Amino acid sequence: MSLLSEYGFVLLVLACLFGFFMAWGVGANDVANAMGTSVGSKALTIRQAIFIAMIFEFCGAYLAGGEVTETIKNGIVDAEIITPDLMVLGMMSALLAAGTWLLIATSRGWPVSTTHSIIGAVIGFAAVGISMDAVHWGAIGPIVASWVITPFLSGLVAFGLFLSVQRLIMDTEEPFRNAKRYVPLYMFATGFMVALMTVTKGLKHVGLHLSGAQGLLLAVAIGLLVMFAGIALLSRIKVDAEADRTFHFASVEKVFAVLMVFTACSMAFAHGANDVANAVGPLAAIVGVIESGGASDIAAKSAVPGWVLLLGALGIVIGLATYGYKVIATVGKEITELTPSRGFAAELATASTVVGASAIGLPVSTTHTLVGAVLGIGIARGIGALNLGVIGKIFVSWIVTLPAGALLSIVFFSILQGLFG
Repeated sequence: MSLLSEYGFVLLVLACLFGFFMAWGVGANDVANAMGTSVGSKALTIRQAIFIAMIFEFCGAYLAGGEVTETIKNGIVDAEIITPDLMVLGMMSALLAAGTWLLIATSRGWPVSTTHSIIGAVIGFAAVGISMDAVHWGAIGPIVASWVITPFLSGLVAFGLFLSVQRLIMDTEEPFRNAKRYVPLYMFATGFMVALMTVTKGLKHVGLHLSGAQGLLLAVAIGLLVMFAGIALLSRIKVDAEADRTFHFASVEKVFAVLMVFTACSMAFAHGANDVANAVGPLAAIVGVIESGGASDIAAKSAVPGWVLLLGALGIVIGLATYGYKVIATVGKEITELTPSRGFAAELATASTVVGASAIGLPVSTTHTLVGAVLGIGIARGIGALNLGVIGKIFVSWIVTLPAGALLSIVFFSILQGLFG
């Protein structure tokens, strides 16, 4: 335990800095998955998107980020095999490696998976720096499977939502009137879905414990509140005959632009709830080991401290505000042509899939999930509506990300061992 007793405070400060750096990278890169569709469909400006995301990313990360954080913290490596000293150095190297890769990718405008980055980094230091037995290979299977299953599920949901919009609104004789009739129901679904996960899974660490029935009733109430707020906003929208001459559905898309404000909020919340774990999961493991004096079994069972979630949430917000515009532009404008009605289907499908995964503690890639949703909409419109070249580049970046995270983690692990070993 000499390393922890001699350098415990220094290691804790460095771990917090590395965790904040990783959270900054999550905000700068992965948050484009939350807000890119809103910007690309012109429902929100980049400035408005950043403002909304700053609030709801923070709330999602702080209120509902604990479940997935536990999986990143304890579910990938075996704390009993890895000594406390090596656990601390390894998780520090994973944070620094993933953050470095995200900085490189963001500077080039590549929307990569932060989930791939951190999981690859954790596997890298554990398998190569410690032992192949140190990795819970059985736990990796469901996570890897989720990278295939969640885009498929998200694509199916987006496909269904898009077809429902076509049938109920676009392909009717009075699309504007029907938009005002049915869009509030979509708003209810948005508010209910996010609220249900939040009140039943995410509020325990802030002292609020609700039963299943209480959570369900509160979620219904919040869904209705969102719906009535939407109806009040929609009442101000009138038919724009001049715009409709240029584009037949211009007035209808104005209705969906209001809806996209709500789906953008839910998407940002869902993203914060799932992806804060990529930054604070390893940090929570480090804090647990150091505070327990090296008792890794106690550290593994300890709850994620609220201040660790808070640090991750702040890092995400600052990363978004300072550098997020680059990847937002890539996702919002280059995958496919988006309108508010299409962007809504993509965002609600993605948020629903990510929220569901967060509720069961499965760390999924928001990037994969969103692209799956956009592909679902593209298939519904015809494959020619997709920019396959850009999608190909995104797929390549996904393949490169996991080994890049692992390789950088091995390098940083060796450096940290040299400095503190």
